[in-house]
This record gives sequence, C-alpha cells and structure tokens, in this order.
Amino acid sequence: MTDTKEDPISLHPQVQAYLDRLASFNFGELHTFTPEQAREGLRRQIPLLGEPEPVAQIDNRTIPGPIGPIPIRIYTPSGDAPFPVLVFFHGGGFMLGNLDTHDGLSRSLANAAECIVVSVDYPLAPEHKFPAAPDACFAATKWVADNAASFGGDADRIAVGGDSAGGNLATVVAQMARDNSGPPLAFQLLIYPDVDFRRTNFTIREYAGKYGNISRGTQHWFMDNYLNNEEEKLDPRVSPLLAPDLSGLPSALIITARADALRDEGEQYGRRLEEAGVPATVSRYAGMIHEFVRHPFDDSKQARIEAAAALEKAFAQ
Repeated sequence: MTDTKEDPISLHPQVQAYLDRLASFNFGELHTFTPEQAREGLRRQIPLLGEPEPVAQIDNRTIPGPIGPIPIRIYTPSGDAPFPVLVFFHGGGFMLGNLDTHDGLSRSLANAAECIVVSVDYPLAPEHKFPAAPDACFAATKWVADNAASFGGDADRIAVGGDSAGGNLATVVAQMARDNSGPPLAFQLLIYPDVDFRRTNFTIREYAGKYGNISRGTQHWFMDNYLNNEEEKLDPRVSPLLAPDLSGLPSALIITARADALRDEGEQYGRRLEEAGVPATVSRYAGMIHEFVRHPFDDSKQARIEAAAALEKAFAQ
C-alpha cells in the first residue's frame, strides 16, 4: 500500500479522450440518481465499448439460486469439447451491471483463452443486500462444477474471475470453495478487485473523484446500499483482504490500473496471497483507469491477452 505522495499521473491519450467525452455529457454523480437510473446510464454506455467479437455459441439459461433463479450466459468458443470453464462475475458496485454490460469482455476471454465463460447475473443491491450476491455466485460456481458436462465444460478445470465488485465476488467464492470442500478451482482472474471496504488506503482516498473514479460520496452510496450495517465492512465475505488466512487458494492474476482508486487494495491482496504461499501475479497498467479492460483501448487488448494466457497456463496444469 502506498501512503506517500506519488508522481503526477499521465493518462494514455485514448483514456484521456474517453474521459473528455464523458465530461462533455455533464452527468451528475452516481449517488444523486436512483439505482435504476444509474443502471440505465451504465447500459447506455455499452456502445462506447466497441463491437463485440463473435463466438461460436451463446446459450442463455436460468439456474437455481439460494433466493431465486439466477440468469447465466454461456459463451462457447470454437473447438472441441470439453473446454475449461471461467465462471465470471461482472462489476458494478454490487448494484449495477448485468450480462449485457460485460458481454464484450466475456466474448473476448472465451475466444482468447479457448475456454467456456459462464457469466453470472447475480442479484443486485439494494433490492438484495449482502450476502445475496456472494451466496448466489457460490451457488452458480457449484452448479457449473456439477453440470459442466451438459454444456461441454470440464469440471476438473474451473476458474473464477471478475472485475471490480465482480473481482471481490471471485475472491470470496474462492475462499468459500476452499472452506466448504469445493468445488476445486484452478485459478482466480481478478481485474481491479474491490477487496477492502474500510476505504482508508492512499489511492481510494486520493484518487476519488479523479481520473474517472467515483467520488467519496458515491463510494459510500454503493456500500450503504450493499450492506445491512457498518460492522459488515469487516466481514471477510465483504472485505476479503481482511480474511485471516489466504493459504490454500488457487493461483491468481491481479490486473490493476495506475490511476484506479482500487489499485492499492488489489495490489495488497496480491502481496497477501504471496505471503500465504499462493502464486500471484500483479500486473499494473500505466496510464489506465478503473474499468479500462472493458474498453477498446490498446492496453485493454493487451490486458485481455495477458488474462487469457494466464488462464490457459492454469488450465494446462
């Protein structure tokens, strides 16, 4: 964790152009909207993410969940089954996002890693507060392990992954799988994961409201809508960085961005994994911002290639 002043940030020109375009729309801060208005705003940004790649097959299904049915979307690449499987949880602060907002990323990971991606539409806050999301994500991961053969997947090669809030859920599911005797997982793909609800580190404080990051007010808006009380911020299923023991977890790639408010906690999680004997690679992208991997920036393409290579390596072991 960085606690001192840093050198000035130089954003990549593609990122700066994107932020300038967003600024021209004069959007208000997220916490000034209703959850549904904020969700609609995120959906309207989908065209900015570029044309999604074609994949060999897409299958929309609904599976059983702890509090009701869970929609999933199964992306199958070209090739011969059985394929390894990435169970993917989208970002959006536990309140926003869906299968469509992360459709492009799911497609590209399926193609590049030559794996099936099962994208999970877990229940959102504030309608469904903690622990609805992690419980649903763990249930979906168990369903994938039990039913992999039904969609051409290999139950012995399953990874979890996600971005931002989805990265949080991936870490929590990995810990739940370890503590509940399975399902066995091969890897964690953590893209700028949100893993510390204390909100006290350098980047979460100093980068709030800058470089496309949400403000401190919006940080608290997301947390207040997700949680039932303040004490839950210290629950390892909310703040997986605070888990007392990270040993026995699957290896991980943690992708961070130089100008991301969540950078410090993601990188600290990587260090804690290594200290616990878990192989972990932290890859920081200079000039990039939160959510960059979903966008059509040059470095975003490189990050997806890096993620796919890490998945392929893990699945081959």
